[in-house]
Amino acid sequence: MAVASNSIFSTHQIIWKNPRTRFGNRFSVVSSTWGCSNEGKFDLGKSRFKFRSALEMDFEGVENLSFAGNSNEYLGLDVVFEEELKEKGFLGLRKTKLVCTIGPACYSLEELEKLAIGGMNVARLNMCHGTRDWHRDVMRNIKRLNEEKGFCVSIMMDTEGSQINVVDHGEPSSIKVEEGSVWLFTTQKFKGSRPLTVKAHYEGFSEGIMVGDELVIDGGMTSFVVVEKLGNDLRCKCTDPGLFLPRAKLSSWREGKLINYGLPTLLEKDWADIEFGISEGIDLIAVSLVNDAEAINHLKNYLSSKSSKPIKVLAKIESIESLHKLEEIVEASDGVMVARGDLGVEVPLENIPTVQEDIAHVCRQLNKPVIIASQLLESMIEYPTPTRAEIADVSEAVRQYADALMLSGESAIGSYGHKALSVLRMVSSRMELSSREENRQSLLHQCQLGTSLPDRIAEQICNCAVEMANNLGVDAIFVYTKHGHMASLLSRNRPNPPIFAFTDDGSTRMSLNLQWGVIPVLVNLSDDMEDNISTTIDLIKAKGLLEQGDAVLVVSDVAPSGACTNAFQSIQVKTID
Repeated sequence: MAVASNSIFSTHQIIWKNPRTRFGNRFSVVSSTWGCSNEGKFDLGKSRFKFRSALEMDFEGVENLSFAGNSNEYLGLDVVFEEELKEKGFLGLRKTKLVCTIGPACYSLEELEKLAIGGMNVARLNMCHGTRDWHRDVMRNIKRLNEEKGFCVSIMMDTEGSQINVVDHGEPSSIKVEEGSVWLFTTQKFKGSRPLTVKAHYEGFSEGIMVGDELVIDGGMTSFVVVEKLGNDLRCKCTDPGLFLPRAKLSSWREGKLINYGLPTLLEKDWADIEFGISEGIDLIAVSLVNDAEAINHLKNYLSSKSSKPIKVLAKIESIESLHKLEEIVEASDGVMVARGDLGVEVPLENIPTVQEDIAHVCRQLNKPVIIASQLLESMIEYPTPTRAEIADVSEAVRQYADALMLSGESAIGSYGHKALSVLRMVSSRMELSSREENRQSLLHQCQLGTSLPDRIAEQICNCAVEMANNLGVDAIFVYTKHGHMASLLSRNRPNPPIFAFTDDGSTRMSLNLQWGVIPVLVNLSDDMEDNISTTIDLIKAKGLLEQGDAVLVVSDVAPSGACTNAFQSIQVKTID
């Protein structure tokens, strides 16, 4: 952010006359405008601070805003949020975002549309499975739905990473493994399935494995002990019966310790997949098995040189090593996924709840979105209703203010993916209401992130804006932003009203799909803030989404004419006539 040598602070007096509230008093709303100098430096000792005369506004005397009907004006609001807003009102909008893994059960255009209607905000494509042609078709179908149906669904690629031990029993759905049954884990290539036979994805999967070692499938879904080595193949006996999913992850253990193959985070296949993702215009990349910040920084540098659009990089936390370097990983990344399945293999089961809570807390403190993933509604892969324990688990993730919840096998291969998504949507909305009733925002204590004065001002404006929005009971927060930073700062405070983030950048819109409580809206923005506010209110009123007496709190980092780009922040309140 450019920092100026001179600054002017102005105070606006605004008379609040919302008929739904009992406020008639004036209150001060602060805005800051940063003027630019030739040198572009900030010198506190030489700064001049001025207070402009107060501006009094009586919104009841302002003429009603009318829709201009200009065909050049465009409001890119997700149709699902639009319908939800009409049905439930501002405070009824769901804040927790929903991520669905796309697989054989939901990859068609029709099934993807059902998921989008059901509330899917982000579609996850796991590069462990499927061909690039298959993934290309899915990506293009999602973009087609966005363009033709008015959805706003982001595309996230999940790299395979150094998880080389992927095994497949050849069946299209899960199969049950009986205790004591003996299975052959082989590197042979064959089509279809064979009884009690599993194909290993990596030819060297058995290197270093000895008789007596344990093979754990998908974080404990079922387990085997190695009873015989047959060249590169392994004969194994089931010790813990359970479900075996198609193309499941396999980890190898000896005397309670994970066998580490010492491979880099991103392998050659991952880089080829990333190139493919760049060419298809993906929005997010989730990096598997991140153990330090180096791999994240390397990938972000690579993307900045190869991609014409910003692509956000998320780190998957799924190992003891990643927990030891959690803060540096979160700091380097654009978000985090808590992959509880793999993490639960290395971390004692009884520690998983507190580890999840700690990760969510660190992410919120560092202003990075966090996705809670793995086994949220695992039983719904095969059954139409979840267990009560699963509902409690989902509820706790929402109470921890996780930004997003993710379905894996439930949507990818399950028979009830749409029902599972509706369960997440229902439980999220109910628990968000409960948190508001408990006023749990008062328990949030945010650390200071900004170091420069403009960054600290932006942070304080957003903190104060959320406090004002909650105390005054406004209907919504409108933030006008180029790159989404102030929208994320508002989200970090978990306000009661929803955050409508207006941006003219398509990449910013898609990345904000992971931010708690943020509804990204694509609009044409100018450098005239009053014009932006008037135009967007016109467009929203034309859709019947704003009513007389509604009040919105307005925050902006869009620079007015004559001010430095990205060096302006302001806050206002508007009532709708």
